[in-house]
Amino acid sequence: MKKIVPFKKDIEFNNNIAEISSISLEHTLKLQEENLVSGEFIISGTYKMTEASLNVDPFEYKLPFDISIDKKYDTEKVNVDINDFYYEVINNEILSINIEIVLDNLEEKQIEKEVVNLPEEKIEVLEDREELDENISENNASNQEVKNIFSGLEDNERYSVYKVHIVTENDTVESIMQKYDITRENLEAYNDLNSLKIVDKLIIPSNEN
Repeated sequence: MKKIVPFKKDIEFNNNIAEISSISLEHTLKLQEENLVSGEFIISGTYKMTEASLNVDPFEYKLPFDISIDKKYDTEKVNVDINDFYYEVINNEILSINIEIVLDNLEEKQIEKEVVNLPEEKIEVLEDREELDENISENNASNQEVKNIFSGLEDNERYSVYKVHIVTENDTVESIMQKYDITRENLEAYNDLNSLKIVDKLIIPSNEN
């Protein structure tokens, strides 16, 4: 990735400037710290004080420069150079300098996303639906979905151990079936598998009779 940074400076001469006969630009810019580019531009050359003059006079100016790079960029391989340079004589007294600095090989840092695997929740042995409903309501409001799932069961159905699996980013229906050694038919009997989302809760019936 490249970034272009403009720099402008007006240099006031002590003498009249009729003509710039030669000019050159050098620099000492480099990465001083992890996110700081610093150094100098060295502007040098010769000029005439009058158009008719056969003599030329030398000049040299050192212009300090520094720039902070956003910390989101990795600057380990950054290369600092001059992209463009031009000048203009203003009112025969001021030399206006325009420089474009290029910062090459900038890379945005890769931010690792923390994946939190939520623990499984387990509902202990419950003998009937009334006891199950009471346990879920005491757990917390987020378990209301689990309660609704069991509302379709017949009153006379009895069950032993159920687990509540919280869906994580890497889960699939197949991986959940394999983890709990359960068929898709049994899983669908208690859950809607058509639109699983992260942190959805799935009821996992026990394989024990």
